[in-house]
Amino acid sequence: MSLFETEERPRASRRARRGWTILVVALVLGLVMSFLPAPYVIEQPGPVYNTLGSQEQGGKDVPLISIDGAQTYPTAGTLDLLTVSVRGTPESRPSWAELLSSWFDSSRAVVPIDAIYPPDVTTEQRDQQNAALMVDSQQESIAAALTDLDIAYTTNVAVGAVDPKGAAANTLVAGDVILSVNGETATTVDELRAALAANGTDAPASIVVRHEDGTEATVSITPTVSEQTDAPALGISAAYDYDFPFDVEIQLNDVGGPSAGMMFALGIIDMLTPGELNGGQNVAGTGTIDAAGDVGPIGGIRQKMYGARDAGATWFLAPATNCDEVVGNVPDGLTVFAVATLSDSMTALQTIADGGDTAALPSCDSVPATSPGS
Repeated sequence: MSLFETEERPRASRRARRGWTILVVALVLGLVMSFLPAPYVIEQPGPVYNTLGSQEQGGKDVPLISIDGAQTYPTAGTLDLLTVSVRGTPESRPSWAELLSSWFDSSRAVVPIDAIYPPDVTTEQRDQQNAALMVDSQQESIAAALTDLDIAYTTNVAVGAVDPKGAAANTLVAGDVILSVNGETATTVDELRAALAANGTDAPASIVVRHEDGTEATVSITPTVSEQTDAPALGISAAYDYDFPFDVEIQLNDVGGPSAGMMFALGIIDMLTPGELNGGQNVAGTGTIDAAGDVGPIGGIRQKMYGARDAGATWFLAPATNCDEVVGNVPDGLTVFAVATLSDSMTALQTIADGGDTAALPSCDSVPATSPGS
């Protein structure tokens, strides 16, 4: 045996020991991290609901949309609204192993836990906020549907929230509807601002309000200068209250947020018009909506597209403002159209129902990228 061979063996042995040590340490770290909670949660496709269908509530099927006092017509197919479920909470976080598998799953997204559960907001507050957004969204969807159908309704300004340091503190409460200011009706936020500006901050304004129990009262409030607008204000956040000519009830449990607005509006229109708006096919979509029919951005669009595809939808209506998240993430078997208004959605559905040229409809590949919302 040569001297060279005698000296080489210890070196090889040391390298082998180092390699095994590194491997063992990596395995131990991997094992430990697989059980350690992480500062992230996982967004994944949630339940899918057909706005033309029903949901089981209290042991019985309840229609998502019920209309009383107006002629309705049979529907077919689906107009699905989508949800996103979150895997993990501040108290029960996913492990690193779960996160790693989600990073390689196109239908999931790993997001910082503070983005879903802000540290200064309790779970109860978050649920209340989402529930309030859903209620507002439902009212806006009814208004948008009736606007599209040229069905008249009345609009009033309502109190969304009251600044505890504002002029209306201890006088107005959330849910109050402002009917007039100094004898002038205020059916829009602009009209309310104009009335307060005319009143000024040197004298109280006489305001007629309708409480949630239906009773009316006249209150006196002296406006103060708003730091945001530098104009006379009551110190409230304003919302809209609608009086519709017939009853439209939307019932959907355990779902919050505003992103179902557009699909609710389409479901209402389908029920109020003859024929099948979707041609009897399976269509899904998402997007906020306002009374004017403008469709706004939402969060979790990638998860919602996968949820739609897995539920059997072949067509998907996506807010144009979410297109930068859509491009490159559309699951196989789903065709996505970009919509900016309720009218755009109606055009897409009409083309689908008529068997027209859907390739001519706007897609996210043809819409300039914009910043997404949530």
